[in-house]
Amino acid sequence: MNDFRLHSDALIIGSGISGSVAALTLAEQGLDVILITSGSELGNGNTSLAQGGIVYRSTDDDPRILEKDIFTAGWKHNFTRSVRYLCRKGPEVLQEVFLEKYKIPFNQRKPGDWFLTKEGGHSLARILYCDDHTGKNIMEVLSNEVKKHANIRVLTKRTAIDLLTTQHHAKHMDFKYNLSNQCVGAYVFNEELDKVETILSKFTMLATGGIGQIYLHTTNTQGSIGSGLAMASRAGAKLLNCEYVQFHPTALYDGSKRGERRFLVSEAVRGEGAILIDSKGEPFMNRHDPRTDLAPRDIVTRAIMEEMLNSGDDCVYLDVSKIKHDVAKRFPTIYERCSQMGIDMKKNPVPVVPAAHYFCGGILVDNRGRTDIERLYAVGECSCTGVHGANRLASTSLLEGLLWGYSAGHDIKSRMNRSAGLSRKLNESIPDWISNGHVKNEDPALIAQDWVNIRNTMWNYVGVTRTNGRLNRAFSDLRKLTKDLQDFYKETAISKPIIDLFHGSKAAYIITLSALRNRETKGCHFRID
Repeated sequence: MNDFRLHSDALIIGSGISGSVAALTLAEQGLDVILITSGSELGNGNTSLAQGGIVYRSTDDDPRILEKDIFTAGWKHNFTRSVRYLCRKGPEVLQEVFLEKYKIPFNQRKPGDWFLTKEGGHSLARILYCDDHTGKNIMEVLSNEVKKHANIRVLTKRTAIDLLTTQHHAKHMDFKYNLSNQCVGAYVFNEELDKVETILSKFTMLATGGIGQIYLHTTNTQGSIGSGLAMASRAGAKLLNCEYVQFHPTALYDGSKRGERRFLVSEAVRGEGAILIDSKGEPFMNRHDPRTDLAPRDIVTRAIMEEMLNSGDDCVYLDVSKIKHDVAKRFPTIYERCSQMGIDMKKNPVPVVPAAHYFCGGILVDNRGRTDIERLYAVGECSCTGVHGANRLASTSLLEGLLWGYSAGHDIKSRMNRSAGLSRKLNESIPDWISNGHVKNEDPALIAQDWVNIRNTMWNYVGVTRTNGRLNRAFSDLRKLTKDLQDFYKETAISKPIIDLFHGSKAAYIITLSALRNRETKGCHFRID
């Protein structure tokens, strides 16, 4: 028996909110699920960092009001069907899964009387939250449920290398002649054993998260390198809106720590009354948008960048003095982090700068999470549902991850009942991983320098503001780097740093090419030429 050849009904790559919800939805219906994560724990992704909250509904809310807010924030570049699906179905699924089944501890006055806050771009206070660590609470509950479910095999320290498809990997010609390209699993690197596993699955789901780490400044975790985007592209899946990268306007600025992940200062801080000021203590958002501090994120980000450029300052500030709540109790995580830097939020303004935060585009999917490759699904930030359009509305991402994870899980179950599994001929036709490279010439210094090149190129040329000249320079530099890495990849023994670098460079190249092709300024894609 080959210990490095595994089988399952469903393989889920990624363990954030969407991957975990999908795994639980499938497992509760009796399916055998393999859930892999590149970290040592399930909650290592971006979901755990989400501070603000998740969109629900207020007593005087209406799906049409939320729709309008999403379309406005997304510059009407959204997919109407998906937006309506989120606005109508999302709150129902949230109530069923998070409030009734798993009982996520959202803040409430008394049982069933939820505290709701308002964030930028929203017409009403409709956001559920757990102080300022909503994502952390959600992932703690989901991770515990996943770990104890008998139908879920959790494989940690596993990094997906490549998707297995019939047209690319099957050795039998019957599958190559077939017009339908099917995904049948993935090659996965086992970091602890230094081996590549072949995981064959009836259905495969990408839930790999975002791309923030290909930028110099980001709020994202270390694993957010666009691996799902890179693998889906290599497999031939359709991608959309990859030029739309949202920068969060308010990441905590610490001049002594450059190049590290930026700590997020939630938009809910402004939702509760904080205002942006310059180094002279003067508010400035009124000069940029009539909605002032609660304008959509792309507008606030560009306003901050313009103020910094004009003043020469390294950051702007958040004045929290107008917040009515006790900030230490309302935002305990942010308050503690500021205190560690010697900043008393009750007395001092908080220094903030923009940072790469959320990927609005990705792998094109329908409202069930299906891609255009048979048996391949994508959910969460790596997918493009069309909900976010050209710019994401605050706190819609957690709801999207929940809803599409839930919907994809149910869709796979319904297809499992009427579709055959992988045939013996197909199983035997998929080979185990064959490494072309055996030379142990992986140099940490070279890998570190390649990452420096990628992150600086993306920040300077494919960042908050873009020009044709900058994008052409990025395209040229990244095309050469990607080619060099492909050659290096072929002769070097496989390892996690090599896989991550290859995926990151591919994701950066995809985003740059999309930005270069789109000459229209809209939302997060801002062409100053």
